[in-house]
Amino acid sequence: MLKTRVVGVLVIKNGIVVQSIQFKRYLPVGRVSIAVEYLNRWGIDDIVLLDMDATPRDCSPNFEKIREYSRFCQVPLTVGGGVRSVKDMENLLHSGADRIALNAAAIGNPQLISEGARLFGKQCMVASIDVRRKPDGSHEVFSHSGTRPTGQSPAILARQLEEQGAGEILLTSIDNDGMKQGFDLELIQQVADAVDIPLVACGGAGHPRHLLEACKLGISGVAAGNFYHYTEHSVIVAKSFLHAAGVNVRLDSFVTYDDCHFDNDGRVARISDETLDKLRFKVIPEEVI
Repeated sequence: MLKTRVVGVLVIKNGIVVQSIQFKRYLPVGRVSIAVEYLNRWGIDDIVLLDMDATPRDCSPNFEKIREYSRFCQVPLTVGGGVRSVKDMENLLHSGADRIALNAAAIGNPQLISEGARLFGKQCMVASIDVRRKPDGSHEVFSHSGTRPTGQSPAILARQLEEQGAGEILLTSIDNDGMKQGFDLELIQQVADAVDIPLVACGGAGHPRHLLEACKLGISGVAAGNFYHYTEHSVIVAKSFLHAAGVNVRLDSFVTYDDCHFDNDGRVARISDETLDKLRFKVIPEEVI
């Protein structure tokens, strides 16, 4: 049985990682390489790098920077933002990316996914779909970092991109992004029912139970960005919470929180002596220093 993936999303603006709030406000976090290394060390399954500036500014991906970031990445790396051609995809893969996320390019030129899938394999092609809820309650796909309405239904578009050769869907709720109130479960269910390829949901995680709610829909992965910035929510805590609830996740870090209880904020509330011993830092005797 395939394990549910826990994915870390790093949103990049002006060359640094930011907290995104509904694709409108961006709060600085820090250097991309440090954020990549942190997620690696704490047991993330996949990392997604999304450059929010590239497409609106009509810029190509910064291949030199991707090479720098990929040096710190020991898990599959998906890169999106500014990809407009097969050559861009090829350069990203040579720069250390494992998958390519297409948003505006996929919507404007679906054939680009087909060509990428033919040359590099469907597993490399990730269709990134950003969605807003309309006043009537229905959903609409937006492109260009959430600034341009497309008039398209996310479920219909996801199915079309799957037919074009996309190997995975990264689905983000713009309304829920950064709000910490949970995922748009209705949106996730609609798209999950429409496609057969892996679906990773993003937007709204504020508590491990929000990840659990999305996992219960049977999707392939749950993604979060802000959830891991400036909080006590580590990847290990999130995975332990999911594992305790019966979700089949990969546990490969040196310690877990399987025997802990969690408070209403999703933080560790009680910890056993055995786990505490595992977490204590080893003190190096002065004579060794």
